[in-house]
Amino acid sequence: MLRIYDTDRPTRQLCDRLDRRTFLQIGAIGTGGLALPELLAAEARAGTGDSHKAVIMIYLCGGPPHQDMYDIKVDAPSDVRGEFQPIKTSVPGIDICELMPQSARIMDKLVPIRTMADCQGGHTGFQCFTGKATANNGPAGGWPAMGSVVSHFQGPVQEGVPPFVSLCYTTKHTPYNEPSSGFLGLGHSSFRPTGPGRGDLVLQGITTERLGDRRQLLTSVDRFRRNWDGSGSMEGMDAFSQRAMGILTSSELFDALDISREDPRLVERYGSGDVNKPRGDAAPIVPQNFLLARRLVEAGARMVTVNYSFWDWHGNNFGLGRQELPVFDQGITALVEDLHERGLDKDVTVVAWGEFGRTPKINKNAGRDHWPRVSCALLAGGGMNTGQVLGETDRQGGEPVDRPVRFSEVYATLYRNLGVRLESERLFDFRGRPQDLLDPSAKPLAELVG
Repeated sequence: MLRIYDTDRPTRQLCDRLDRRTFLQIGAIGTGGLALPELLAAEARAGTGDSHKAVIMIYLCGGPPHQDMYDIKVDAPSDVRGEFQPIKTSVPGIDICELMPQSARIMDKLVPIRTMADCQGGHTGFQCFTGKATANNGPAGGWPAMGSVVSHFQGPVQEGVPPFVSLCYTTKHTPYNEPSSGFLGLGHSSFRPTGPGRGDLVLQGITTERLGDRRQLLTSVDRFRRNWDGSGSMEGMDAFSQRAMGILTSSELFDALDISREDPRLVERYGSGDVNKPRGDAAPIVPQNFLLARRLVEAGARMVTVNYSFWDWHGNNFGLGRQELPVFDQGITALVEDLHERGLDKDVTVVAWGEFGRTPKINKNAGRDHWPRVSCALLAGGGMNTGQVLGETDRQGGEPVDRPVRFSEVYATLYRNLGVRLESERLFDFRGRPQDLLDPSAKPLAELVG
């Protein structure tokens, strides 16, 4: 537990022990971010803070099968078509997989993209998290994750709530893992309550005055280290330290993400999974993190990332689909409806996607292999024009035939929804070279924001 005492009222504990479901985890400062508690309070419900724009990004590790979710090909040959039937949705003319009836019911609030057309070919989350195809030949310091960009341009909504929170689990296949803050510096790293190297920090009897003294000491040490650092990696550490201290001294933090405070009916609505059972070499199935993400953006986070399950179905594609698609369907629709019911649908954008699609042809193991030529994504919220589908693929679901969509276009849309103006500042990497975070030709998706 963490206990911080007020020097004026020594018997008053500013932060008392958490319930058995949550505990404070504050780890080392580093590339992976600062491990935090299971985090933050619903400020909107508490009546504090101002409305702000936010993004919840859900990364489906391994590449989900687009033609078995949002693009069922009933007229394809038998070795392509698959076993699932299409069902009608609340929007006439849009059919999706029979295993996703809840998504079908709220299709007016969703936008499936059937033609993500510039996927890279490797098993990595880099493109989803940065909008850049690959980390290879990147700038000095590396391309930053989108959350780090948002942190740099907009900073925190309120003290004690980090602008960028990652709920991503560390995966066995390391390229699935979220990239760092890159050339924007460690000060804009994610805060990760599920991050690596986390540990309990017990500050038994530490007063706010003594904590302030330690802050001064930390600042002095960081300045000394920075004077000897030629790589630029220490840039932004003052901001990092300030935010870390703000979180340590925030009396609101420790009540924040106790999901047991939610109506049990709402928690049940999101569905459940098991954090202790990673799927394959990727992430566990934990739809509860969709609820956690909603609570974080209510509390003031601008960007929350979630990795979810394992979608590299080279075998037993349809058996796995029957297990996993209904759970994902329940969780994602609960999130979208929850945002609407709380009046957050104009402010919070949801995007769910993977690194590529799957082959039209079903292999000998009843699976689908890697297919970067076309993939899918799902968008919701953000005040966008929902209730439509973007793109059309050919008869076999292997190539776009209408409205191919690039990752950079989706990113331009997300930045637009957030109010981030990338052109407002010229950015430089660790070698002092100017860098564009987004292809200057990329524009927001006109169908959604026009």
